[in-house]
Amino acid sequence: MTKDQRSSRVIGYLCALGAGSVWGTTGPLSTKLYAEGAAITGIGFWRLMLGTAGLALWALLFHREVFKVDRKGLWLMAGLGGAMVALFEVAYQFGIAGAGVAGAAALLYTAPVMVALVARPLLGERLTPLRFALAVVVMIGAAMTVTGKSGGGATTQSAIALPSLVVGIFGGLLAAVSYATTTVLARWTVPRYGSYRMLFWEALGGVVILAIVLPLAGYAPAPPPTSAAWLYVFALAAGGVVLANFLFFGGVRRIEATPTAVAATIEPVVGALLAFLLLRQGLTLVGWVGLVMVVGGVAAGYLKEGSESELQTQPEQAG
Repeated sequence: MTKDQRSSRVIGYLCALGAGSVWGTTGPLSTKLYAEGAAITGIGFWRLMLGTAGLALWALLFHREVFKVDRKGLWLMAGLGGAMVALFEVAYQFGIAGAGVAGAAALLYTAPVMVALVARPLLGERLTPLRFALAVVVMIGAAMTVTGKSGGGATTQSAIALPSLVVGIFGGLLAAVSYATTTVLARWTVPRYGSYRMLFWEALGGVVILAIVLPLAGYAPAPPPTSAAWLYVFALAAGGVVLANFLFFGGVRRIEATPTAVAATIEPVVGALLAFLLLRQGLTLVGWVGLVMVVGGVAAGYLKEGSESELQTQPEQAG
C-alpha cells in the first residue's frame, strides 16, 4: 500500500467515524426537542428543510455547478436517494413509537449486515468472512448498547401492545433498509457526482416527497413551537443532515461501502456516552459490553483490512 493509499484509507475511516459521532448527538437533541413539544412527524421534515436551504444558499454563492446534473443523476440522487431519505425519516419515527427508542435503534443497526450482503452483487465489493463477521459483531454490540441502558424509565418491550410492536419492528427494519440503500447508492454516485451534489439533491428530493406524503397521510408538518425548539432543529440540520452526511460521503468515497457502514456504527457509543453525561442515563453491564464490541469491531476492521490491502499491493510494488 502506498503512502497516498494509506492516507486516503485513514481519512476514509476517520470520516465514517466522524459521521457516526455526529449522528450520535441526534438522540439527546431529539429528546430535548420532544420536551419542547415538537411533533415527532415534523422533526424530520423541518431539519431536512433547513439543511437543504443552507446547502442551496451555499451552492448559489460559491458552487453553482451543484445545480447542474444529468437526468440519470437526478433520478438516482433526488429520486431514489430522496425516497430513501423520506422513508427513513418516517419509518424510524414509527419504529420509535412502536418498539421504543432502544428497539428501533437496535433494528436500525442491522444495516451494516445488509450492506455487506448487497455490496458484492451491486458494487462488486469483496464479501470476506472478516467483513461479514465484523458487521455481525458490530450489529450485536450496537443492539446491546442501546438496549442496555439503566434508569430513565425506558419502556420495556413487554409493556408494548403487540400490534404497536409489530408496526415498530416493521418501521425499524424499513429504516435499516433505507440506510443500507443510501450507503450503497452513495458508493456509486459520490465518485461520479461529488459529495455536495449528492447531498443537496438527496435532501431536496426528501423534502419534496415528505411535503407531499405527510399532508396526504394526515401528518402535515407543524413548525417547532418555541424558539428553543427551533434551535434544536437547527442543530439537528447542521449536524445530522449536513455535517454528518458530508463526512459519511467522504468516507464512502475512499473506502468500500461495508467498512464505511461498520465504522459509522460508532453512533450508539457516542449516543450512550452523551446520554450518560447529559441526560443521566447510565448503562448496564450488557450495555458496556456492547459498547466495547462496537469499538473493538470498528478498530479491528480498520487494522485487519488495512494490513490485507498492504499485503495485496506489495507484489505490484515489487514488480
